[in-house]
Amino acid sequence: MQKIVPHLWFDRDGITAAELYTSLFPNSRITSRSTISDTPSGTVETMSISLAGQDFALLSAGPEFKFTPAVSFLVGCETKAEVDRLRGRLLEGGSELMPLDAYPFSGRYAWVVDAFGLSWQLMYNGGAAIGQRIIPTLMFTGEQCGKAEEAVSFYASLFGKARIDHVLRYGPGEDPNGKDLVKHAAFGLEGQEFAAMDSALDHGSTFNEAISFMVYCDDQAEIDRYWGKLSAHPEAEQCGWLKDRYGLSWQIVPRALGRLMSSEDPARRARVTTAFLKMKKLDIAALEGASGG
Repeated sequence: MQKIVPHLWFDRDGITAAELYTSLFPNSRITSRSTISDTPSGTVETMSISLAGQDFALLSAGPEFKFTPAVSFLVGCETKAEVDRLRGRLLEGGSELMPLDAYPFSGRYAWVVDAFGLSWQLMYNGGAAIGQRIIPTLMFTGEQCGKAEEAVSFYASLFGKARIDHVLRYGPGEDPNGKDLVKHAAFGLEGQEFAAMDSALDHGSTFNEAISFMVYCDDQAEIDRYWGKLSAHPEAEQCGWLKDRYGLSWQIVPRALGRLMSSEDPARRARVTTAFLKMKKLDIAALEGASGG
């Protein structure tokens, strides 16, 4: 199981999004679907999906949060025709942030926003081998602009199997992005690929809870460590959620929670749900106790 899983917050159309996304890529499917009642957002629906073999979690929980381009998903494409196909499907009811064209970094590229507001970067890789098909990409804008390199180093210091592959900077004539800003950084955490960039353009939005990253932990000591290192905004702590110093949202989750929530006994599931909804940092022993009644 992936250590770090992107978590996407939808209004009430998460299953429609899941069906679209799993139709786009080979080796994709909806792996689970469940409903949780009596949450702060009312009754919500959760889904787990696999896209090209990568795990994603989806939540239908109302309109409280909206996606922004501060987190996008870069899709490596083997052919130019594949870029065109994905662009066509994702633009149905969506919009384009960067038009389909040849750019210095790719012979065919487009940055699109789908009908649900989620951002995708579609890039022909020029025939090079593709490793991880879909790469979460963080864009540091507004007050966070200029902090991409610092953030990459910070995340690499927290997670295992971490590496920083490259940090490319803007050059002359690329205003308003100055030479100290990161044009593209590629890095790895827990064997998974990520990317980051700075942008001095006025995007009018930055990170929020619409996209968070779930970190699955094996024991309470691991939960405590990530919580202590990542949480920088106490007012944002709730149900295992936190915000780091850059405003990026994370969920620090015990693997045991999945087992407890998959119990065939609805009373056990209800007790666990009631327990974790009252918590900030999740407590495995308390959750196990709630399950046992």
